[in-house]
Amino acid sequence: MTKTRHNQLPAKIPAHVAIIMDGNGRWARERKLPRLAGHRAGVDNLRRVIEACGEFGIKYLTLYAFSTENWDRPENEVRGLLNILDDVIDRELDELHENEVRLWHLGRLERLSDELQEKVNHAIELTRDNDRLVLNIAWNYGGRDEIVHAIEKIIASGFAAEDIDENLVSRHLYTAGCPDPDLIIRTSGEFRVSNFLIWQGAYAEWYVTPTYWPEFGREELLAALIEYESRDRRFGRVPGPAKSY
Repeated sequence: MTKTRHNQLPAKIPAHVAIIMDGNGRWARERKLPRLAGHRAGVDNLRRVIEACGEFGIKYLTLYAFSTENWDRPENEVRGLLNILDDVIDRELDELHENEVRLWHLGRLERLSDELQEKVNHAIELTRDNDRLVLNIAWNYGGRDEIVHAIEKIIASGFAAEDIDENLVSRHLYTAGCPDPDLIIRTSGEFRVSNFLIWQGAYAEWYVTPTYWPEFGREELLAALIEYESRDRRFGRVPGPAKSY
């Protein structure tokens, strides 16, 4: 079936879009391919989505690439995913930099090899002044672990209990300095948060599509943006003037 190409962009574009890139394994299984083939197809899709975000004027894109729970997957799959991360940095970094994309990492680097940690930190440093698009890669990331990490940093900094508020916690999250996501997209049709941005996504709009991540491209992203434009974001309030109690 030929997909209709939408050329009319919504008037309201979210500043920050986050995506749970789900369905690589099922995409591969339906094609009788190994799971790693699905992950590689998912990586190949990144460029399409990043280019579309630039076209649509999205300023922040967060991609859920590898969770703290994914270490429990089969060893060969984990090793393959680490190799893919290594390959992607080698292959894509220069072009991302040329296109003024700033890279940032969400999560803990400790379980990566020293060489891979060095590559990630180099990518962050190289692109630190770019401002066309901020690309957050959530790797070895978990929302609960992020909050624990923030609490550890707050305690280590010597803050008193009475100093702690939402703003202080937000400043110690991996996403410090980045606005909360306006729209969170999950591919493959699953209705689960999966420990992703559980603090930052408190008032995000959610969009779930049955499309597997390797097939989620420009048109699918645009469909999500059109749906987002139709949402009435109230942040717990109701329309009309505020009431005094």
